[in-house]
Amino acid sequence: MKQVIKCGEMLCTDKKAVLKNAYIYIDGNKITDVREGSEGPDHKSYELIDLSDKFVMPGLIDTHVHINMNGEANSMGVMYNKTLGDIAIVSLKNAQADLMGGFTTVRDEGAFGFTDIAVRDAINQGITWGPRIFCSGMAIGSTGGHADSHFNPYISEAISFGQVVDSPDAARKAARYTFKYGADQIKIMATGGVMSVGDDPGSPELSYEEMKAAIDVARSRGRISSAHAHGGGGVKIAVKAGIATIEHGTLMDQECLDLMKEHNTWLVPTLSAGYLIAKHGVEAGIPAFMVEKTEMVVKSHFKSTKAAYEQGIRIAYGTDTGTPFDMHGHQQEEFELYTSVGISNMDALLFATKNAAELLQWQDKIGSISAGKLADIVAYDKSPLDDIKVMHNVAFVMKDGVVYKK
Repeated sequence: MKQVIKCGEMLCTDKKAVLKNAYIYIDGNKITDVREGSEGPDHKSYELIDLSDKFVMPGLIDTHVHINMNGEANSMGVMYNKTLGDIAIVSLKNAQADLMGGFTTVRDEGAFGFTDIAVRDAINQGITWGPRIFCSGMAIGSTGGHADSHFNPYISEAISFGQVVDSPDAARKAARYTFKYGADQIKIMATGGVMSVGDDPGSPELSYEEMKAAIDVARSRGRISSAHAHGGGGVKIAVKAGIATIEHGTLMDQECLDLMKEHNTWLVPTLSAGYLIAKHGVEAGIPAFMVEKTEMVVKSHFKSTKAAYEQGIRIAYGTDTGTPFDMHGHQQEEFELYTSVGISNMDALLFATKNAAELLQWQDKIGSISAGKLADIVAYDKSPLDDIKVMHNVAFVMKDGVVYKK
């Protein structure tokens, strides 16, 4: 099918500019041409989609979600009494909510039993519908760390959130195992976390040698890697070992930022995760230990993100959606939190489009509205450059040339 979208305003992420009265030409699932202020010569052979009263931009990309969860107060706890089949079905519905919220691409940052890959493959094969999903499979962590369970020792470790390793050889094997079952990248737990029992967000949990062994496997296959990391010690180890992205970075110091700048490492701040836990608290049913840990990191989180932005660290949009009260399809508050620390509206939008596509190494497919790219397009009634809160209300969603919301 050939379609042409008539835009009132269109965000050109390649030029950081807004085009007036642009026409987007689509053939099948790809954009073939973009014209500002004039129609193409064969305009009449295209089916018209009139968005002349809308602000049009590339489909949004959230580079840190967990489709297994959907904002439950005890997000991790609700999964332990479900089968992998249960989790896969719930994950599909969560992913579909992301698409309807304007997120045409998401990166899942760790899932039980490769359920993220099952959902991705079902969507790619046309069995069902949903966003484009970039998968991590099962995360890699240490004994007693953020990827481990804390059940009694006679309960099988097979139900841990991730793979548990305690040596470079084990880390290397875990990375290979992850790619064996179809992951697009590896996810490493470099420090303790907020939502895990008995660990410290500030403490490193894997050695340099263990991280490097896993990261080298990813690099040898041309794949990227990401590290859950709160404390500065874990951030530094991960960056020196060659990690592609730091997730959270709540307790980073200047040395962390200097290293990230030197190694060209990405930051995915996920400000909304800690913000929402602190906002809702134990009164809303969030376990007390999660709230206590959040209080340790949330204040410095905003400061470290602001410092990273000001010092030119590459930043991509990610929310940690699935964590308490951070619900799929409703993760747009991250935009407002960015602007609250001094990030411009334009840059906040670029984080979720051009930057995110570059992080995933999918810049040849998505992240901008230009000829040759996939037809992932969203639209809003007003310009988010004037009011970032507009991002909460997407009026139009197209993925791969198919309209899902109009």
